[in-house]
Amino acid sequence: MASTDIYSLASAASLPPEDPASVIVGEDPSINRIAHHTGRAAQVECTVLITGETGTGKEVWARLLHQMGPRRDKPFVPVNCAALTATLAESQLFGHERGAFTGAAGESLGVFRAAQGGIVFLDEIGDMPLELQPKLLRVLQEGEVTPVGAARPVHVDVQICAATNRDLLRDAEEGRFREDLYYRLNLIELSMPSLRERVQDIPKFIEFFSRKYAARYDQPLWEPDAETLNRFCEYRWPGNVRQLSHVIEQSYVLECEPTLPGASVGSERSVSLPFTNLGKLRRAAVEQALQATGGHKGRASELLGVHPNTLTRLLSQISDDATKL
Repeated sequence: MASTDIYSLASAASLPPEDPASVIVGEDPSINRIAHHTGRAAQVECTVLITGETGTGKEVWARLLHQMGPRRDKPFVPVNCAALTATLAESQLFGHERGAFTGAAGESLGVFRAAQGGIVFLDEIGDMPLELQPKLLRVLQEGEVTPVGAARPVHVDVQICAATNRDLLRDAEEGRFREDLYYRLNLIELSMPSLRERVQDIPKFIEFFSRKYAARYDQPLWEPDAETLNRFCEYRWPGNVRQLSHVIEQSYVLECEPTLPGASVGSERSVSLPFTNLGKLRRAAVEQALQATGGHKGRASELLGVHPNTLTRLLSQISDDATKL
């Protein structure tokens, strides 16, 4: 698939907003290469490892892998491996029989059987508990799982896609990740470039997100001048595409020009914007930023492009707005 095909997918009006192809934007050669490998992996249904910094769109590409292959009509089941607990993870992934442990009142299928015929997306695979990794290796090698309390294994037919922002090979060398599992997962690797490596695509992302949020919030389209566009292209974007998306969205929510993290909030737009529930819009943006940063107000204020004191004031305003709406 050529890069221009990917960009036309992103622009196709027939695609619903949640369609993963609708947020694949850009013509960087690396995206062309990733698109080609994704299409091939989808057709042969092999294991895929997606690597890259936080915010580069790893889950978006995992969903595109699902959409492009013969498993598109079967389940896509994402799993945050960092959230798995050592005591419950085996049951969560592989299921359990009734009475297998205290509180197991009924049978549980687990992730892999629930995804039968589809794709299991193991996000943050580098954080999977070490004791579970041999069991995942068995799924890859034998295509079967053994539910907790079961006498024999059960066959599963799933394609596995994993993602990480860590150096798994280094983790393997240092004993934090199984080397044999790494090589099993890494049949095809999709290495996602950071946004600072795709400077030529930043104007396309700005246009894409501006159109998306202008439509969502029923507001006039923001179009940056040359000076602003240059500043956005020179910025390092540590949070990558996700951070750029947040910066654009917060401008529509907070009724101000998009500003880079660390800069003061821009002036109000000269065009009157038809907000009907500004309190709810503010709350959605702030809650999204706090959720993305695990409740860390300093990092959340960076994502919103406001000073931490401004975030504190917004939280206070949100509380006041909630009593009025």
